[in-house]
Amino acid sequence: MGVMELTNAMSRLAVPAGAGRAVRVRRGAHVRVIDVEGGQVGDVFAFSAADSGEYLSASHTRTSTGRLFPRVGEQFMTNRRRPILTLVGDTSPGVHDMLIAACDPARYRALGAEQHASCAENLRNALAQMGVSTDIVPQPVNVFMNIPVDASGDLSWLASVSRPGDAVTFEAAMDCTIVVSACPMDLNAINGVRPTELAIAITAANPISPEEV
Repeated sequence: MGVMELTNAMSRLAVPAGAGRAVRVRRGAHVRVIDVEGGQVGDVFAFSAADSGEYLSASHTRTSTGRLFPRVGEQFMTNRRRPILTLVGDTSPGVHDMLIAACDPARYRALGAEQHASCAENLRNALAQMGVSTDIVPQPVNVFMNIPVDASGDLSWLASVSRPGDAVTFEAAMDCTIVVSACPMDLNAINGVRPTELAIAITAANPISPEEV
């Protein structure tokens, strides 16, 4: 099942290796993305619950913060320049990415891998289970992804340095739908030896009931 029914003050949902899961939360909820075994990249997307045409935008966030990735306490902005998530905690080494596009079928075809799972398809499938559709695959927030940028502007694709149990915590700045994909990439080094699972843990004072999910 790809949708969390948030029925109590704290819930946890497994995100299997290579798969995606969606949760819908109210403003003020804390959403923690946990690297269960360590070394696993997670693609995080967020859409306004009121209008899926408004979504977390990496470029608008960089414009707002003046950084490649926000510091703890800073906000991720939507394509309409409104806060959607706030980074409120990070127990990992703090190495994340907000430059690299979500992997998709075309990317894997170019690498010679037909019929390969992808973060773009994980996003679409997870949203579809909530009755939400989108023609847009936004630039994700790639938690735990290690893509250093050198002085000349070149990028390197390195293994994640996150450890088992490391977590990034977001606070919802509006009612929103959040999708997390445990990136299935196994054709370069970003997920180490192999893709592994993530988990989503949610703490909310006023959880959404099943009939609202």
